[in-house]
Amino acid sequence: MASCFGLIISGRLVQTDFQQIEETKFLTNIADADNINYIVTFLTGSIPLPLGTCAGVYWSWPDSQNPSRWQFLGYISNSKPSAIFKISQLKRLHELEMEETVMQFGANAVSHIAQVGISIESEASVLQQVPAISNKTEEYFEFGRKMLENFMNYASSFTITQAQMVPNPSETYVPLSTVTSWYSNFQRRLEQNPNFWK
Repeated sequence: MASCFGLIISGRLVQTDFQQIEETKFLTNIADADNINYIVTFLTGSIPLPLGTCAGVYWSWPDSQNPSRWQFLGYISNSKPSAIFKISQLKRLHELEMEETVMQFGANAVSHIAQVGISIESEASVLQQVPAISNKTEEYFEFGRKMLENFMNYASSFTITQAQMVPNPSETYVPLSTVTSWYSNFQRRLEQNPNFWK
């Protein structure tokens, strides 16, 4: 069954050397994993997964001093035989955890070898899991909304009527209606696609 899984890392040969460590769990090591941004896992097509199951994909930075911490990336299945996972942030998260838990003196070096684990699980249990690097869409939307509200509140606090304006030839004025229109358009686009600003 281990031969039904493959792994692609840009600039490297395809890895199909998953080792079966339990009946439904498979593992492969990735050397020099520090600068990897994405991995692709896939089913080779040699053997389909059992009906009603998915292959949960997990990531770990092994630590000789502690038990492995596995982070759920996502899944592949017979109907979704490949998936791309962004893992560049997982290294930083691992380093931050190390900084919080290890004292500065006598600290062990961070591992340069990573592991990808695949676990064949029921489809229902896999689909309920939340990836370690979850979709940031809601956070981006919330940040954008809060930023817009803050800007509108700030800009609105300086409003004056035309009668209150003191002529100043060196000052440029923008009508509040223009800012309000921009705010509405930005908010609408943010609701349609929270990543549009990228």
